[in-house]
Amino acid sequence: MKKLLIIALISISSFAQEKVQDFGENLEKLKYPFPVKEISVKTQDQNLTMAYMDLQPKSPNGKTVLLLHGKNFVAMYWQQTANDLAKAGYRVIMPDQIGFGKSSKPTNIQYSFQFLANNTKAILDKENISKVNVLGHSMGGMLATRFTLMFPETVEKLILENPIGLEDWKTVVPYQSVDDWYAGELKQDYQKIKDYQLQFYYDNKWKPEYDKWVNVLASFTLNKNYPAIAQNSAITYDMIFTQPVVYEFENIKAPTLLIIGQRDRTALGKGKASPEVQKTLGNYPELGKKTAKKIKNSQLVEIENVGHLPHIEAYEKFIGPVLDFLKK
Repeated sequence: MKKLLIIALISISSFAQEKVQDFGENLEKLKYPFPVKEISVKTQDQNLTMAYMDLQPKSPNGKTVLLLHGKNFVAMYWQQTANDLAKAGYRVIMPDQIGFGKSSKPTNIQYSFQFLANNTKAILDKENISKVNVLGHSMGGMLATRFTLMFPETVEKLILENPIGLEDWKTVVPYQSVDDWYAGELKQDYQKIKDYQLQFYYDNKWKPEYDKWVNVLASFTLNKNYPAIAQNSAITYDMIFTQPVVYEFENIKAPTLLIIGQRDRTALGKGKASPEVQKTLGNYPELGKKTAKKIKNSQLVEIENVGHLPHIEAYEKFIGPVLDFLKK
């Protein structure tokens, strides 16, 4: 019986992997929900391309919202959020950061959140946008924090949705070199990606609509240039692990909204830590409260029974507080 169960699980995994298609190194074969624009980024003696969507409202209120994606996601997962923001009159800018989605994925570059923030600011400058409200999810929360600290005159309000970087993992988790991250990325496939998200993002509560976000990531593993894509991903993991923002929340002056799904247990490198340390990492109910105390002009919205992606898992509980906060 046990042998039959193992065979069945392998068959299910194989079928899931077969459903995934190669969308291209820069997702050329994947249609985004809104027209995609590009800017050229010349840096470190390289010419790169950064893609972004720019959704214009039918009845503009004169304000703009900048949506910043997480490490294991691309800008298109903001579709529902962007549509409702546009209905409320907001112009919505949704970049794929360099290294992600439809943007260039260099392998010989020094990544930093300052680098990503400058590239994002270049989009706003191109579009003649001088003021924005910034919403960052997961890694995008780290970037949103850095962007706000670098360009305080540009940011009207800041929204952090289950941001990572609320604790400094490198103080308790063994360091992984870029080579270590790379070795792990080379082993990725549909099932490993799904298993990771199931455990850490959704607290072992899966819904079929989550599959599309696994499929986008898994599509890269089928690409002939996947070793280069994996190398790029390893470099960005190193950026996240070694460049904490947790010590700078006190410096944020913009009004800030923290939206924290209470089931989230995400923590980079958690699997490398001792069992005792693992129990203490990614405690978002505790981390959310600590962070709200650090940011002077902030408010905290805790969403019960929701994991790492409130805007995917419990959209109505997410968008309500966002719209209310932006209107104030």
